[in-house]
Amino acid sequence: MTGEPLKILIALQYYVPHRTGLTLHVQRVAEALAARGHQVTVLTARYDLSLPRDEQVINGVRVIRLWAPIRVTRGMIMPAYPWAAFRLVQMHDVVSIHTPMLETAIYALYTRLLGRGLVITHHGDLILPAGAFNRFVEWFTFQLYKMAGRAAHRIIAYSYDYADHSYYIAPFREKTSAVYPPIVIPTPDPRHVEELRARWLAGANGDARLIGYAGRFVEEKRPDVLIRALPVIHEKYPGTRIVFAGEYDIKYEDFYRRNLPLIERYREHLIFLGLLTGAQELANFYAACDVLALPSDTECFALVQVEAMRCGTPVVATDIPGAREVVKVTGMGEIVPPRDPEAMGRAIVRVLDNRAAYVRPLEEIDAAFNFEETVDRYERHLRAAAEAARRGRRKRG
Repeated sequence: MTGEPLKILIALQYYVPHRTGLTLHVQRVAEALAARGHQVTVLTARYDLSLPRDEQVINGVRVIRLWAPIRVTRGMIMPAYPWAAFRLVQMHDVVSIHTPMLETAIYALYTRLLGRGLVITHHGDLILPAGAFNRFVEWFTFQLYKMAGRAAHRIIAYSYDYADHSYYIAPFREKTSAVYPPIVIPTPDPRHVEELRARWLAGANGDARLIGYAGRFVEEKRPDVLIRALPVIHEKYPGTRIVFAGEYDIKYEDFYRRNLPLIERYREHLIFLGLLTGAQELANFYAACDVLALPSDTECFALVQVEAMRCGTPVVATDIPGAREVVKVTGMGEIVPPRDPEAMGRAIVRVLDNRAAYVRPLEEIDAAFNFEETVDRYERHLRAAAEAARRGRRKRG
């Protein structure tokens, strides 16, 4: 893209080395923008005391972490945040914030006061487990978000399907654009893939298959639905196992512990790998699985779907806004109603019965979900916001 390099401030609560779809999304865009010559700063929480106190430069991105002594569900409160954010907004042309987060109202105030651009990337409506306190947190966070939404020059959603059904985006639909997430995954290593399949299928009969699940074991992702689908799958493919890649016994949720009786019932068919941090390790996991399942109740997009497809693995996803986007665009899988183990099981069997018919060439997946196009769109939106703010300052001056 042409034009002067931008000074971009990115704000979110968790950054590298924390590993979720959201943090990977932000890291990839930040590093790609830095590689294009922009000055990129990330303001985030020092969520773990083992992380360095001092500023770091990670792959061209300046990272500033603030002390975060107080946690509210998944969020963190940083006492120095208001001053640090004000100082940094002054030094940058445009601010990119990633919602939901608690500090959205701060950026609404600062960007208006200082005449800076503001772009919001919305990573999904906040939906917490049951409880009066969690309902209050959801309501309060949404009120803060609306302040930022009014101040934002542009809001970015993962897809128009999700934007059209998001209660966060609904008040600001006219200023919302869809940009697919940045997705990068290496080519699987065939030798290691075969080693994984041999290990995970050890002791199983010849009809057994491997079903992958990539994500946290939390209520909104509904891994319990996938486990409950096993009896249907076992009718046709006895001995089939589910391989879980991701954190499972999570501090801020007790969903794994609540489901221990179910897990114990099917223990011999469940494999828990924990969090996979290496990109090659993750690619090999996808390729080793016969199908990837996404049984979520709520999902903004799920990068894991495209990652799996790029590794040659079809997907069964729930028919909810955002989650169904990838299968609809590529045709590489099946879509099923949420919270329906029998439908999930039947769809997985259909894919296993005729797997080759679901697999699409890598070129088709790349044409639909292109990394460079994603970065181009981010760059355009950030530049447009910075220029709009600059024009506003000139008018006021």
